[in-house]
Amino acid sequence: MKDFLKLLRIEFKRIFSNSVLLAIFIGAPIFYGVLFGYVYKQAKVINLPIVIIDEDHSPMSDKIIEAFEDNEALLVSDTRYTAGNILDEMPVKQFDAVITLPTNFEADILQKRHPEIRVDLNMANILNANTASKNIQAVLMTLNAGIEIEGLKKSGLHPTQAAASYESFKINFNKLYNSSGNYINFMLPGLLIAIMQQIIFLAMALVFARDFEDGHFGVLVKKSKSSLYHIALKSTPFIIMIPIMWFFISLLFDYFRINADIYNLPMLLLTTTLTMASMCIGMLFSIAIPSQLKATELLMVISTPAFILSGFTWPTLAFPDAIANVATYIPSTQFLSGFRKIAFYGGDVSSIKSEINTLLLICCVSFVVLVLLLQFKIYLFSKKQKANDS
Repeated sequence: MKDFLKLLRIEFKRIFSNSVLLAIFIGAPIFYGVLFGYVYKQAKVINLPIVIIDEDHSPMSDKIIEAFEDNEALLVSDTRYTAGNILDEMPVKQFDAVITLPTNFEADILQKRHPEIRVDLNMANILNANTASKNIQAVLMTLNAGIEIEGLKKSGLHPTQAAASYESFKINFNKLYNSSGNYINFMLPGLLIAIMQQIIFLAMALVFARDFEDGHFGVLVKKSKSSLYHIALKSTPFIIMIPIMWFFISLLFDYFRINADIYNLPMLLLTTTLTMASMCIGMLFSIAIPSQLKATELLMVISTPAFILSGFTWPTLAFPDAIANVATYIPSTQFLSGFRKIAFYGGDVSSIKSEINTLLLICCVSFVVLVLLLQFKIYLFSKKQKANDS
């Protein structure tokens, strides 16, 4: 035990002497967490630039323009009387939509000719296009209803009857779990979890690979030839430090006022299993690939697409089966599935049983393989040492 504590102090010194490791492990989650938090702090997309081509120049078209100006999500950046080369300008000036009110628009409405308003959407950015489309439709549908009701009133119907004649039924949308449509509640948790998985991967990828490169592995083998001993020695500093990093991540939830229930037993269990699974995978790569650079590069191949493959923003049901099966065994996929159930749906331990079981399976398989592989490397090193001594 005395030797173990002595070697543990050496491990801490080696960790804190590695500037790359410290930058990854401490700097990355804090820096990226704050950076992404401020990126999404506005919470929703507003002031999307649109252009209105008013070919009618009528009181009716003026009323429509005013309605668009009153919409929070849309910004009428320009109003023109002719289209000119507006579609050529769209990619340069990044207009999200061009709305064209045709000639004789008001006259056609009064004569029941049903004129058509043309909306050209810039689909280069799907999020902006969808937001712009939804708000443009809301404005035009409201105006359309108002114009129809006014027409019925002019024909002699009572205002109540006119409204009832136009509106056959009502629609009531009840938004649950993120009622305000706050984008920071949606995106930031997933990004923070992906960052934590990545820094655990990369930090653990360096622990054994560095020993193989600088010869410290031989010093450790002389102390013990048990792979479990070495795994315990290497993982203990991170078992101490990783909860501290999770604590800082939880503070970001409070700082950016993310409406998610994260302080509970199910979340603790889910976080623990994610941490252990990520540590086992990272150490396995560190042992299998005795090069810090190559180990981190290969783990980046796994961790870089992890957020996309997790199904957090794009449903896994839409993935090809082969990709969906691979994504299942990336720890963050299971964590983010369980996270949503707990943080937003108020689930308990039983609701995340499948995610916990999969994370435990990943952890167990990785752990068994890394124990056997490390024991084999210890055996080869000891055999080589005996050959050299003889």
